[in-house]
Amino acid sequence: MTSCPECDNELDIELDEIAEGDVVACEECGSEFEVVAVEPLELAPVGDELDEDEDEYSDEEEEEDEE
Repeated sequence: MTSCPECDNELDIELDEIAEGDVVACEECGSEFEVVAVEPLELAPVGDELDEDEDEYSDEEEEEDEE
């Protein structure tokens, strides 16, 4: 069984039901990972750039609200 790279929680991933490009999420910490390889299973974090963009947007929105 595969563990979450973020929190080491066991991920319930059926290898015969996933494909490269699929996104899986950890039920414990909520982190999302893209399947970059199936055999052996290799996961990569998803959304790092999106999180930064969302944070910037939220900061700009808060500044506008303060004015």
